[in-house]
Amino acid sequence: MRKWRLFLPEPTTLFDKLWNSHTVAALPGGGTLLAIDRVFLHERTGASALNSLAEAGRAVADPARVFAVTDHIVDTRPGRTDKTLMPGGQDFITETRAAAKAAGITLFDVNDPDQGIVHVISPELGIILPGCTLVAPDSHTCTQGAFGALAWGIGSSEAEHAMATGTLRLNKPKSMRVRFSGALAEGVTPKDMIMTLIARHGAAGGKGHAVEFAGQAVQALDMEGRMTLCNMATEFSAMSGFIAPDTKTLAYLEGRRYAPSGEDWDRATQNWRQLVSDTNAAFDTEIEIDASAISPMISWGTSPEHSVGISGAVPDNASERPLKYMALKPRQKLAGTPIDAAFIGSCTNSRLSDLRRASALLKGKTIASHVKAICVPGSSRVKRQAEAEGIDAIFREAGFEWRESGCSMCFYAGGESFDAGSRVISTTNRNFESRQGPGVKTHIASPETVVASALAGVIADPRALQDG
Repeated sequence: MRKWRLFLPEPTTLFDKLWNSHTVAALPGGGTLLAIDRVFLHERTGASALNSLAEAGRAVADPARVFAVTDHIVDTRPGRTDKTLMPGGQDFITETRAAAKAAGITLFDVNDPDQGIVHVISPELGIILPGCTLVAPDSHTCTQGAFGALAWGIGSSEAEHAMATGTLRLNKPKSMRVRFSGALAEGVTPKDMIMTLIARHGAAGGKGHAVEFAGQAVQALDMEGRMTLCNMATEFSAMSGFIAPDTKTLAYLEGRRYAPSGEDWDRATQNWRQLVSDTNAAFDTEIEIDASAISPMISWGTSPEHSVGISGAVPDNASERPLKYMALKPRQKLAGTPIDAAFIGSCTNSRLSDLRRASALLKGKTIASHVKAICVPGSSRVKRQAEAEGIDAIFREAGFEWRESGCSMCFYAGGESFDAGSRVISTTNRNFESRQGPGVKTHIASPETVVASALAGVIADPRALQDG
């Protein structure tokens, strides 16, 4: 008698589901041709990619799937125009405007009500959706993986290929799951979670991997917190970071400008609910972190891996070069170190929830008189919402400058910088040499830690304010 066996499909990771659903063809040599659903450009490289494509006699295959924004070079000072502090910066803006119009793609221009940092406005508008692939010539595109999507940064020539063909050639990375178990303590944020991961496992810890963030502490985060967590997957050297979509994801996206509606929404959500790693799915690498043991983090060196808890000290074995650049010594406590400036902004921590938490600590207080402090909302929409809630008034009354939206002093390429050699505490994602200006010493931290430090005039623990 013939015996029959029931063959069940192998458990599959979320990454494999995203990858497999976009595979167009397996290529000779082991590469894969992947379908690309969305392409986002910015004014620093957008005109170059679009003009190069046109010069080659190729058109954008589907202009409805390509978007551009002015965010990297545009000034954030009130009353801005096309003029910028960056020499030649105005040309980047005007050329991108002309190239976007010629290609027929959507541009969120300097004074468009939907303008903002690409990784902030894409979710706001529902351009990023669960299960889709999105690429942009910016390494922090992985931010958008928070929505259960596969999003990653590419080069300008790759952007041309994606626009012309709707595909890209990639070698498939390995899979990693980083599970944050337990619950975060009061005053500890998603920024502290990702900085802890990088400090413990190194800036190259995720190299060659696509990273799924999971666990109780991740599920407890709101969508903006999840974006902060995924934002710095690139600082971990991961190809991308992402989180399985859930009811919070759907609630955030429903009704957004580019999200499906009606019956299309119902069909889409049925598919999106399948975007989870199956029970017993195998990952190439797994990391477990107890979220309850995480404390507010602060960087001491010139890489995000050079970070410790706010009550910690520079390690004994710290490398000489970052110590020399940062003017610190082994075993030196970070708390109490004088600062010259404070910055709240960037695609890591410039969303409405970030500004709400920061303003709650600032309300009724004034920053130290010697500290130059700037707050740059992540989008024009965030700015309007914050102003409607009176958040801008709290920042101004406390001594912060309140700006228009954009990348601003996240990096020096925009033309504006902090004073040479100054020490800055910042919500940005990178702290390498001269990132925020010539000789500027950048300590990265959460918005809460930036506020506490701006008030004290020295690096300070935000939990002292919350306890008070």
